[in-house]
Amino acid sequence: MEFTEEDLEILNSKLGLRYLMADKKVQPKKALRRSRRELKLRDLQYQMIKLQEWVIRDRKKVIVIFEGRDAAGKGGAIRRLTARINPRHFRIVALDKPTQDERGQMYFQRYVRQLPNPGEIVFFDRSWYNRAIVEPVNGFCTEEEYEKFMGQVNDFERMVIESNTHLLKIYLSISKDEQARRFKDIKKDPLKRWKLTPVDARAQELWDEYSRYKDRMFEVTNTELAPWKVIVANDKNRARLEIIQYVLDSIPYEIKE
Repeated sequence: MEFTEEDLEILNSKLGLRYLMADKKVQPKKALRRSRRELKLRDLQYQMIKLQEWVIRDRKKVIVIFEGRDAAGKGGAIRRLTARINPRHFRIVALDKPTQDERGQMYFQRYVRQLPNPGEIVFFDRSWYNRAIVEPVNGFCTEEEYEKFMGQVNDFERMVIESNTHLLKIYLSISKDEQARRFKDIKKDPLKRWKLTPVDARAQELWDEYSRYKDRMFEVTNTELAPWKVIVANDKNRARLEIIQYVLDSIPYEIKE
């Protein structure tokens, strides 16, 4: 492979040299690929700063929902999205199972409490769509509760959007083999084992059931007002760049230097 002048400039930068020295055997192609990816990520994260400045300045409200199978990379994607922005003006919401009181409330009530204030972005690491897939697959809700949710969710999202809120819905899609590989890696890492839950343990066994409910979710809730963006996430790094680009492309923010 012949390197261009730009390639050599990147490889001779601090970033390029760091990746060149990262492996025992020097691999310029790999170092260049990783450097370009990092530079792209930095550029997108800079644009995220500008988007957030617009949200704060114009008191906008933004919701970004992340759904997908277990180990699809939702948490990692959110970390890349939020790495450079002001922590005082965004929240990451990853709710635990509902309390006894919450189980007696209207289903959407505990999510309404988490909606953004003016000038704030909220990232949902799983959302009200738990009731569309995870809960019915694992028997955490009744068929009646599931059908009621499916009949109400589009109206709920319409009310959210009509309250001057930008709502983005992202679904991370991975293959069954890739999910199995990631579970295996998590089990081997003592710093990540806490991520595995009893629900995760049955994810491979219930793969087809998850697929069936996922397809119904898309059929019913992929509306013109609140469409789903499906991102293939077998390659985590590529997916993260695509996610940030999608968020930037979907929100009409204005840059003021």
